[in-house]
Amino acid sequence: MSLFGLIVVFVCVWWVVFFAALPIGIRRQNQVAEGHDPGAPAEPMLLKKVMWTTAVTCVLVGGAVLLEATDITDIGAWFIGLPS
Repeated sequence: MSLFGLIVVFVCVWWVVFFAALPIGIRRQNQVAEGHDPGAPAEPMLLKKVMWTTAVTCVLVGGAVLLEATDITDIGAWFIGLPS
């Protein structure tokens, strides 16, 4: 995989994992100030979620790179007689 391809895959996986992590641990505000959205989180913990997202993405993309490097993902190699 080229460096550009690796960056594109990392960014795409990062955003998917980040959006999946956003609702984790969210609590609503007890007292809502006038003019504020009552559904807004009291403490979104964005820095913590960004750090966890980056760690999980590194593991996932690292695994994908490892699978590609070992040719495990080459479906043609799974069948006898098919060129890879």
